[in-house]
Formats: sequence, structure tokens, C-alpha cells
Amino acid sequence: MKLIEINLKQRMEHYKVNGLSIALIEDGQISGTENYGLLDRENNRQVNENSIFSVCSVTKFLTGMTAVKLVSEGILNLDEDVNERLLTWKVPENEYTINKNVTLRNLLSHQSGIKDPEGSFSELHSMTDIPSVVELLEGKTSYCEMPIAPQYEIESEFHYSDAGYCIIQLLIEDVTKKPFDQVVNEYIFKPLDMRNSHLHPTMLEVEKKNFASGHHKNGDLVDGKYPVYPYQTASGLWASSFDLATLVLELMNALKGESNIGISQSIANEMITPQKGKNWAGLGVFLEGTEKGLKISSMGWGVGFQCMMFAFPHLEKGAVIMTNAELGVHQLEGIIGEIYRSLKQ
Repeated sequence: MKLIEINLKQRMEHYKVNGLSIALIEDGQISGTENYGLLDRENNRQVNENSIFSVCSVTKFLTGMTAVKLVSEGILNLDEDVNERLLTWKVPENEYTINKNVTLRNLLSHQSGIKDPEGSFSELHSMTDIPSVVELLEGKTSYCEMPIAPQYEIESEFHYSDAGYCIIQLLIEDVTKKPFDQVVNEYIFKPLDMRNSHLHPTMLEVEKKNFASGHHKNGDLVDGKYPVYPYQTASGLWASSFDLATLVLELMNALKGESNIGISQSIANEMITPQKGKNWAGLGVFLEGTEKGLKISSMGWGVGFQCMMFAFPHLEKGAVIMTNAELGVHQLEGIIGEIYRSLKQ
């Protein structure tokens, strides 16, 4: 994909965006990255291809890829009752679980009957106040003050849910007997050479020279510079645009039966197949269009950051757009939307 004429530096000034990184995919390859501005308005660190941004909810795409990798290995099953494998916590049984059990497929496609409590799943308040996943799901923290349980019949409604993805984290950890970040490092980051990718809690331990600082819509730095979300599967990923494009490319390869990490072609196709009659809901991604024109996408919006990943897997093209600015409007109504519309599709 290529940018049509657009003065990005001028548009960045208009929106008060300090830093921007774009990775482009064309003909099944990463055709290049374009990097502009500063990682931090208070110093002169320039954005480059190794710069690391918070991708916020685009993390769910990584979680989806990790899940289908484990399904391909026979470690997980998309359609098994997750309570059969959960050890440290169980999805509570109630009137909504009588006819159907919650499955990994339900959780990945936000159709588990679970709805996030209002005001839940904020950024981390204190590095000494890091909640466990079980504490979150039991409603014992300020990040989620109500116990998580199905509130609707399973598969009856779509409700975008961070809590559902926390259950996925617990499922993966209970089954593998390893922390989620270790599983991702072993199955995804290392084999794909995603060396500029970090999950909470590992991002807390590394030097921040390549990390973008978050900025408000007026261009000022956010408190703490590097807002952390302690929900690894929902919004815990920090990565470069190149690394995230590498993950998109791996999905494209898997769809051709050429996965570099052993994701089966049939399971990869499940990711981009509408789930349970919801034509926009894939597994860890959102869908639009059909057949050759199918588009997959994922968007992230958190304190100090906004980003977007989109791709046309059958046409083998796409892009990753990252900014260290929270504009206060939907991504498509700000600079990300301008870039998205300027790309030849």
C-alpha cells in the first residue's frame, strides 16, 4: 500500500500529534515503514522503525493469533467448555449458561454473554497495585468492582469485553502452566523475530529509550508517560509498527498454508470467518466485506495513544498506523482516518 499525497507533518501539527509510525504491506511483504516526529515532546528522541508504541486493544489481535496457534497445536479447542480446562477460576454457572457453555470461540468473538462493568478496566493506578487476573474476575479490585459472569444467553448478543479476554489469559496460563507473556514470547515473538514487542509485565522491566510517551489531545505528556494496562490479553501489548505488521503478515501466510509458526490453514480461516451470525465478528479481529475484498481490522485507544491495524488478507496488503496521541475522537475522525483514506486500496 502507498500513501497518496498528504502532508503528514502538517496534519500532525494540526492534530497536535507528536509521533507517528506507519508500516505498509504490499504483495504479501512489508514494503516499508514511514516514521515522523518525536517519541516525547520534552526531548529530541525521533520516531524510527524500532520505536515502540502502546497498541492498546489491538493486543486482542495478538491474543487471537496466540490462541489459534495453541489450537493448531492441539493445546486448546475453540469449541470446548472453557470450564473444563480452567483451574484457578471458573465461569460462574447461572440461568444464562443452562443451554450453552462458554467456549474460547465465544470469548474471542465477544459473544460469551459477558459484559464489562461500567467504568472498569482502566490503566494501572500504581506499580504496587497490580491486580491478578483472578482478583479482577472475582470483582475484588478497583479495576473491576463486580464479579464477572454471563449476563446474557451465550451467543445471543455481541458485547465487546476486556473481561472475556482476561478469561482467555487465565485459560492459556492454566493449560500451559506458564505466564501468558512467556507463552507469547515462546510461540509468537521469538519465532517471528518480533524483538520490539513487549507485554506487561515485561515492558516494565526494559529500558524505555525506544518507547513512545503518551500525549493528550493538546499535545501535553500524560502522567507517567507510559500508561500500563495490566490486562495482557486485552490491552497489554507495546510494539513497533514493523512488528505488528509482521504479525499481520503471519496471518496472511497461514491463510495460504505457509505459516512460519505452525498455524494451520483451516484454523487461520476461522479467524477471518464471521462468528455465530455476526458478520463483523471474527476471532480477535473485526471483519468487513466478503471474499477477495474482505478487510480485517483492529483499533486501539487508550491514555495517550491511538492506533489501527487493517489488512485485506486475500489481496495481501494492509497497514499499521500508530500514534502517541489521544485525540479524544474516534480513530477514523482524526489523523489515523486521514491516513487510512489516503492509502490506495
